[in-house]
Amino acid sequence: MSDISKNQEDIRYKIAIGLIPKIGPILTKRLIAYCGSVEGVFNEKKTKLSKIPGIAEKLATLISNHKNLDKADQEIEFIEKHRIKALFYLDHEYPERLKLCEDAPIIIYVKGDAILNRQKVVSIVGTRNPTDYGRSMTRNLVEQIAASHPDMLIVSGLAYGIDICAHKSALKNNVDTVGILGHGLSTIYPSAHRETAKLMVEKGALVTEFRHDEKPESPNFVKRNRIIAGLADATIVVESGEQGGALITADIANSYNRDVFAFPGRVDDKYSIGCNRLVKTNRAAMMETLEDLEYLMGWQRTDKKKGNIQGELFTELTDEEKMLTEIIRQEPAAIDQIAIRGNMPVSKASGILLNLEFKGIVKCLPGKVYQLT
Repeated sequence: MSDISKNQEDIRYKIAIGLIPKIGPILTKRLIAYCGSVEGVFNEKKTKLSKIPGIAEKLATLISNHKNLDKADQEIEFIEKHRIKALFYLDHEYPERLKLCEDAPIIIYVKGDAILNRQKVVSIVGTRNPTDYGRSMTRNLVEQIAASHPDMLIVSGLAYGIDICAHKSALKNNVDTVGILGHGLSTIYPSAHRETAKLMVEKGALVTEFRHDEKPESPNFVKRNRIIAGLADATIVVESGEQGGALITADIANSYNRDVFAFPGRVDDKYSIGCNRLVKTNRAAMMETLEDLEYLMGWQRTDKKKGNIQGELFTELTDEEKMLTEIIRQEPAAIDQIAIRGNMPVSKASGILLNLEFKGIVKCLPGKVYQLT
């Protein structure tokens, strides 16, 4: 079998395992770990599958009888035709931040060239019925990001309201933006955002966990919220009523130990009830300007002076500190990955990284992911 056919067969099984019904991401990852590989899950006997914690006989029968390789072949045909990347959760390109989330999708489909493992990523979400205040806050925030952090990635859900305002503002200000879809890539919902979505493919990406022919159904949009939260260092809620998807995303971000920010509003404004409550219950930090985000995240603004200082500090580092700094410079990474790439024990890497933190070279994010300051 040629290398190409081996790769295709590998992708085939990776897609197929995500199509098994009643087996979510957590159990699927457990299956792969116990069976040693994705293909091994399909080749394993039912009796052995049933002994895996959380599977039992009923699910083992379902896995053994499930024949979904034809659907996987259809998906491969679609993604190859439309130049879509299928990123498996163990792949190098799979977003590192999302990989740290226990319930992250087994596979995501990416249309576009955005680098998802960016040093700084924020999600901007909010109501589908924003006021002029909400739209103004969104546009001002994105403009400030473009001026001070042009390399930041902005994530949202391509929905009406604050979402589409964030995407359009990012495009206008030449900042990469990613839309997380609640359906497959054969369609765009809402259709009114089709032209914006096309521009995002050129200056960012569209991302989904759903097969290309899956329709925009309500449960899908709730599921996709965990990707919006999981991809980012921080989730920013601009405007939200008492209930809504933005609050769900904020709660998920908190469960992932990610930072959450919320713009406050008038106490009698129904479109700010959700934001005010997030702040009041200590589930979000109050945000008024970009400086609030920068201060709490430890993000310094991009300027030449900072670069010169960092260059001077770099010359004072040990060889091992320089090596780990270069690893992190390529992309943010978890401590175990840094240790592997640096060919050293995690305990040793931990000590070196602590020194780099003291020197202001790196910063530790939730999940022990390190990035340059």
